[in-house]
Amino acid sequence: MTRRSGPARLVVLVSGAGTNLQALLDACADPAYGARVVAVGADRDGIEGLARAERSGVPTFVLRVRDHADRAAWDAALTDAVASFEPDLVVSAGFMKLAGPSFVARFAGRFVNTHPALLPSFPGMHGAADALAYGVKVTGATLFVVDEGVDTGPIIAQRAVDVADDDDVESLHERIKTVEREMLVDVVGRMSRDGWTINDRRVTIP
Repeated sequence: MTRRSGPARLVVLVSGAGTNLQALLDACADPAYGARVVAVGADRDGIEGLARAERSGVPTFVLRVRDHADRAAWDAALTDAVASFEPDLVVSAGFMKLAGPSFVARFAGRFVNTHPALLPSFPGMHGAADALAYGVKVTGATLFVVDEGVDTGPIIAQRAVDVADDDDVESLHERIKTVEREMLVDVVGRMSRDGWTINDRRVTIP
């Protein structure tokens, strides 16, 4: 996808500590990165991710599911809130709610998320634990375009992480998160500067 001139506009969605958000904020401080975070949205109050945004002077908004009549109403409100910032790219950075069909349709092809496994293996909430339980020797992190499924969208990038014999879920997940963060910053920067295309399931960054 091509975008307007100037830095790409990123809206980042968070639910917790916001370490991936902080990595993006730090990267965007360099004009050569080619992007800026124009808003940070969350599904709950009082989280460090929102505090990180506020310390950086980035506008924030909170939309709690329980404040809406149903999930469809929440999804419509989230869609409108994000759209108001005219993003080139929407980044799920530890956002723990599944966006609904109206959101996915509105931002089709420009809503990205990370997953702590090498998709299509080990989708869902427990990628690192599932990989460890299965006994694989290599796992990793995936950046993908969000579609209507759960961790089923076209894959943009993947990075591998070796599984050590003495790994537990926490140690493995920490190493995955480090690689995931580096991948997210690198690839979002490349997408912002160079654009991207999606043909069937193949995502290409020129």
